[in-house]
Amino acid sequence: MYELFKNLGSWLVSGEQWSGSDGIGHRLAEHLQYSLLATLVAAAIALPLGLLIGHTGRGAFVAINLASFGRALPTVGLVVLVFLASGLSMWPVYVALVALAVPAIVTNTYAGMNAVDPDVRDAARGQGMRWYQVLFQVELPLALPLIMTGLRLALIQVVATATIAAYVSFGGLGRYVFDGLAQRDLVQVLGGAVLVAVVAVVLDLALSGLQRVLFRHRPA
Repeated sequence: MYELFKNLGSWLVSGEQWSGSDGIGHRLAEHLQYSLLATLVAAAIALPLGLLIGHTGRGAFVAINLASFGRALPTVGLVVLVFLASGLSMWPVYVALVALAVPAIVTNTYAGMNAVDPDVRDAARGQGMRWYQVLFQVELPLALPLIMTGLRLALIQVVATATIAAYVSFGGLGRYVFDGLAQRDLVQVLGGAVLVAVVAVVLDLALSGLQRVLFRHRPA
């Protein structure tokens, strides 16, 4: 075991391992590209849906059931299904990652909107605000902390799952995991897993810190 972790440390800090198209730096950039793009697309889909459900109060069952759907989604199965339908491309990976991220964003956006005090809404309407003014000037600012939590959770889930890009012969940090399994190279497998975990933890800490800074004056 000691020898394994020693070899893992050498693998991670090796200058040769960080250079070239198969180096950690390049694979990390690919992994972040997949993750950020998928999360942005998911946010573009999920935020309007969550805001609409939360503002109107209609279709709440969609938001609630999406949480269960997100936990039960067979990501690899979805990749294979889209792969069979569209052929060899990044589409299967992006479809699976977006489908994974949407439920967390929708449910947290709905929860944030639902948590807004009805009296605050009534007071805004009583001042003559139109529906879009109530939504964007009253409800959205109050719901923003929970919405950001949803975006953070979605991004971390996507980062952890973006290794599936290597399953259909593309890049990212999952390349080390799948190549290591094929070559029976346990050090490479562990190296890829450690890198994915570190990226997820660092992003989570960074976004949590940003969230605390942005909402430090909000009442608990």
